[in-house]
Amino acid sequence: MGHLDHAAYGWLTPALSYVMASIGAALGLRCTVRALAATGSSRRNWLLTAASALGTGIWTMHFVAMLGFHVTGTEIHYNVPLTILSLLVAMLVVGAGVFAVGYGKDRGRALVLGGLTTGLGVASMHYLGMAALRLHGDVTYEPLTVGLSLAIAVVAATAALWAALNIRSPAAVAVASLVMGAAVSSMHYTGMAAVAVSVTPSDAALPGATAMQFIFPLAVGLGSYLFITSAFVALSPTADERAASASASASASGSGSASGSGSASAQHPAERAAAADGSR
Repeated sequence: MGHLDHAAYGWLTPALSYVMASIGAALGLRCTVRALAATGSSRRNWLLTAASALGTGIWTMHFVAMLGFHVTGTEIHYNVPLTILSLLVAMLVVGAGVFAVGYGKDRGRALVLGGLTTGLGVASMHYLGMAALRLHGDVTYEPLTVGLSLAIAVVAATAALWAALNIRSPAAVAVASLVMGAAVSSMHYTGMAAVAVSVTPSDAALPGATAMQFIFPLAVGLGSYLFITSAFVALSPTADERAASASASASASGSGSASGSGSASAQHPAERAAAADGSR
């Protein structure tokens, strides 16, 4: 049985993975709040951004944490197609949950359905990512701990969607994002606690890519996407700000028209006097 080290670089990978999960949650919640205040294509676009942010944050959290996963007696490689599939699954299932909440008529039913779908999808992403592992040996799981990780995923997803429906202020979103980051990280490390590896020593070359060849560059790219999208959302005016700007413009336009009318009226007597002088 190989010894598993879930934090080969100390607290660096757990802390960094928590930060990525929290950023993804914060961005997803802000975008969902914007979507619920919008209509038409604007709502759809905000929901798509929310889904991509949440899915990307969860996936990046998982694989940043996996950078610190080592097993004594074997190297670890990753199957590239399966790893990319896990990213697509994360985005699709989170998108299904977010759209269920964004367009659902019955908010309670949409919350339960969306939370269940998203939670099981997040767990699927995690275990698809684990299925992408290539090492010298066999990976097995302890069923009860796997079940606990599934429950945590569903509860965390439902809590995230509830927060998107009920939280509006930036401070409350920030607190909810930190809680969500902790919940997603807990789900990951609970799932990892279920893992056991039986190592079979071998000198054969492993298929797939190493973490530094594939996972690290991809995680950096997705992390950059989260930061850039966060800046875009922060600089985009909210619906209230746009309404206030439109109201101010309308008021300015109305007062300008009234001032112009008053000036025109004030000139009429002078013009009449000048006309009378000319006639004399």
